[in-house]
Amino acid sequence: MGTHTFRHPPMILADTSVWVDHLRSRDPAMERCLNSGQIVMHPFIVAEIALGSLHNRRKRLGEMEALLEVRVAKLNEVRHMIEAHTLYSKGIGLTDAHLIASCLLTLGTQLWTRDGALKKVAKALGICVDLP
Repeated sequence: MGTHTFRHPPMILADTSVWVDHLRSRDPAMERCLNSGQIVMHPFIVAEIALGSLHNRRKRLGEMEALLEVRVAKLNEVRHMIEAHTLYSKGIGLTDAHLIASCLLTLGTQLWTRDGALKKVAKALGICVDLP
């Protein structure tokens, strides 16, 4: 009798840059990931999107809030992670650091971003998914 190892596709935390592009003009890669249930959400991303102009606002925000949510790090956890991984002076902001912390705290979660500095940090930590 053989054993089988089932690999689940990674959960993907798409950052605000990916969502903005997708909401402006449907992104096929994002559609595939959404349809396969891979996209997870961080409440800071929903809040950032809510600050912008949004077609079908209530529906879109509701859809985003209905996605599975990653673990949200406490501020002291983010501060500890910044020091532990030397994330200062890398060109990322506090929201970016929160997204990184959530990926590290939520097992199997990869970050999808189009932000150059954030992508570089995520790659160095092994949590970057490379999608178009």
